[in-house]
Amino acid sequence: MFFTIPTILTWTRIIAIPLIVGVFYSSLPIATQNLIATVMFVVFALTDWLDGYLARKLDQASSFGAFLDPVADKFLVCASLLVLVHLQRADVFVALIIIGREIAISALREWMARIGASGSVAVHMLGKLKTTAQMVAIPFLLYNGHLFGLINTALVGHWLIWISAILTVWSMIYYLQKALPEIRAKVK
Repeated sequence: MFFTIPTILTWTRIIAIPLIVGVFYSSLPIATQNLIATVMFVVFALTDWLDGYLARKLDQASSFGAFLDPVADKFLVCASLLVLVHLQRADVFVALIIIGREIAISALREWMARIGASGSVAVHMLGKLKTTAQMVAIPFLLYNGHLFGLINTALVGHWLIWISAILTVWSMIYYLQKALPEIRAKVK
């Protein structure tokens, strides 16, 4: 199940990372770099929805796809955050919160699976909301201009990325609380 249509779409999010980063090393004007990187991010981020839909529709869901999908999301978000920090469009503190949470919760999920309690840290709507907030904030920050001459994307992106950081902490606390009974039972 490495090369089903949904899995290939998931792989494209990982392949997108050097492409998005590379745009900012091109000799194109900054506004063009911003536009290309934004469009690329949005297109590749939409594959997150599309791969899940197709996996269900085509009956091609797999354990490998279930593993790779969140990994691809995390890679895309973390790489984009690092680019935004480098471009001074996102605060280092926000990036540390988001990347740190991803590492912590991934480690928690791995440990909970190892002790047979992965159900206690299954994906929750709060985690999906966090991911959505990140996937909306990042394109605003990548664009870094005025959309339709009206919307200051840098300002909107700034607020959205902070909202996503708050949701990130909130979802981490939620998952830790769900895992705590299992952790206490295994530590004794």
